[in-house]
Amino acid sequence: MFKNILKGLSAYRQSLALINELRLWKYFLVPMAISLLFGGVIFLCVYGLSDNIGRGIAHIWFWEWGKEAFLEVSTWLGALIILILGFILYKHVVMALSAPFMSPVSERIEKHLFPELHEDIKHRNTSNTQQLIRGLRINVRNLIYEICITLPLLVLSFVPGVNFAATPLSFLVQSYYAGFGNMDYTLERHFSYRESVNFVKQSRGYAIGNGIVFMAMLFIPVIGIILVLPISVTAASKSTLELLRERKLLLESQNDITTTQKIDS
Repeated sequence: MFKNILKGLSAYRQSLALINELRLWKYFLVPMAISLLFGGVIFLCVYGLSDNIGRGIAHIWFWEWGKEAFLEVSTWLGALIILILGFILYKHVVMALSAPFMSPVSERIEKHLFPELHEDIKHRNTSNTQQLIRGLRINVRNLIYEICITLPLLVLSFVPGVNFAATPLSFLVQSYYAGFGNMDYTLERHFSYRESVNFVKQSRGYAIGNGIVFMAMLFIPVIGIILVLPISVTAASKSTLELLRERKLLLESQNDITTTQKIDS
């Protein structure tokens, strides 16, 4: 697992060079705009709602002594809760809406990496609408799973003696589902919905490695939110395509395209 996480991380080394070489920036313009807009909404919610949530939390403090201090801590806690939930929603909403724009990026990277195989690689023939529906389906599934795992870990992160493990585990869970979404932009062309889920489960380390950088970039003001998708999707496309070839699935993943499309529709 640890070795695969490092491989997922190492795929980022050539991301910017690959984007520039293949002139991929034009494909990222709309996703970057979506990312910036949604990121802005999250920070506005943090600014506007943290006080309200803080006052609500502060009601559990019945004593007069220390009330002001507890209110201050509660406000910061409210901001943290909004930020964490906002990041969870951000990933899945932005990834789902960006799906139709990411498939051409992955395909151009595929042609670049495997020019000698490209004519023989079989792809699922899907429209932009089908790609959007697929993205929504994958990300709604991942959102439900992520919330069910992250919320208990978030509660445990405030428990002394347990928080040292709960906080990094929560970060790794979010990283896994971020990497999952990035990998599916490539898998969408080759596998059905269920096949893609199984593939990522077998490649958890690669998904976590990709998602760690994705999550870290979100903490970089403005620039991180703008560049997170281009860089992370390019890295995920590269590592996923190399995985498909390594496992001899690049040419064999679609022996029956018609059947696969029926299963996925």
